Amino acid sequence: MPASRFPTRINRLLRTDAYTMVIRRAGIFLCRACAALVLFLFLLGVDLPPSNAVASSDQATERLVAVGDVHGDFDDFCLMLKRTGLLDDQNHWIGGSATLVQTGDLIDRGPQGRDALDLLIRIEKEASRTGGQVVPLLGNHEVMNVLGDLRYVTPQNYAAFADSESEKRRKNAYQEYAAWYANHARLLAAIKQPALPATEQGWMAEHPAGFLEHREAFSPNGNYGKWLRQHAAIVKIGGVIFLHGGISPNLISLQLEQINSQVRAEIEEFDRTKQDLVSRKVILPFFTIQEIAVAVQLEVLTERAAETPPDAQYHNRLVRLLGFNNWLSMRDDGPLWFRGYDQWSEEQGDQQIEKVLAAYNSAHIVVAHTVQKMGHIRSRFGGKVFLIDTGMLSTYWPGGRASALEIHRGGKFTAQYLDGQEVLFEEKQPASSEKKN
Repeated sequence: MPASRFPTRINRLLRTDAYTMVIRRAGIFLCRACAALVLFLFLLGVDLPPSNAVASSDQATERLVAVGDVHGDFDDFCLMLKRTGLLDDQNHWIGGSATLVQTGDLIDRGPQGRDALDLLIRIEKEASRTGGQVVPLLGNHEVMNVLGDLRYVTPQNYAAFADSESEKRRKNAYQEYAAWYANHARLLAAIKQPALPATEQGWMAEHPAGFLEHREAFSPNGNYGKWLRQHAAIVKIGGVIFLHGGISPNLISLQLEQINSQVRAEIEEFDRTKQDLVSRKVILPFFTIQEIAVAVQLEVLTERAAETPPDAQYHNRLVRLLGFNNWLSMRDDGPLWFRGYDQWSEEQGDQQIEKVLAAYNSAHIVVAHTVQKMGHIRSRFGGKVFLIDTGMLSTYWPGGRASALEIHRGGKFTAQYLDGQEVLFEEKQPASSEKKN
């Protein structure tokens, strides 16, 4: 779903320094270097670790159901899975050998994102026992939560993680933060408009009950963080590509697994760098990405003031972290953010989508991320693209509704809604060669 980029005041902060040009160049170089490295390893035949338990396959399943953005609308999500025959009344898997693909953005905005996560974790195991499969993909909001960009996490979302010890943890965490803030007061004064609260009241307002537990749960060792880090950004099943945003024509030089590998590598580097910054006491473990960016900017200022040259490897890691908006997982033309399939004209799209499909030997692409008007799944470019985000969380998107795209072997694509269905596309079957008497 739509999510604005790095907060304006942080952008202004980083633009105030000539160092920004270095960051931009380094970010662009990093993206190109990562892509080149993945391609190099691929050509050498080096096996890259799988990003998801479900590998891409050209073999079509008998029945596949794809669901787009849920955004915490747990009840409607369950109703749609029951409507398509995947869940029973107790929300257990009854889909047999069917495949469910969820294209990301289970969380944020709506009240029951944690329930939606728990459901997929459970039915993923249940489906495997009956020959079915559940394929959860990364959306931009999953990656935002992993990195600590929490602008769309609501107090109600945090409250789902709170327990009897939450207030005690909050008070202790604020004491740590207050000490950190005092130690960095002079440098904070040197950079204008810092995105950090200066008072206890302000800090408590930004870190409600459950905040700390939420951050732990999405950490590399947390229940949800560990699960999400296993997921791919893209999967191909039976000649159909599924992902959250879309594959830009700018990326077709990369194979699908190379894209998955790069997204995974960016998250892994973030985790390593964050842990290093915590161990160096540059940041606190519960810092958001905005707070980390400010702290790293302060670290850069400290490096400049030092009489000895900075450690080159450490310095480069700081630069790469500050350039995270250039990462493939966060770029506007990246697989989790791209909106071209919705925005292209028919003439422009016909040409561009042919390039994308040809690059991956695929017939169709299914994406979400951009809410479709009137709450209908949209087929574009002669049935080559299906846009399946219909604004399930209708309390946030008026006129939105729950939906799913059902795909049957043979190429029949049907939009399913709670109150009906609509056949969107059906592959033309080859004429029979059997002679008639």
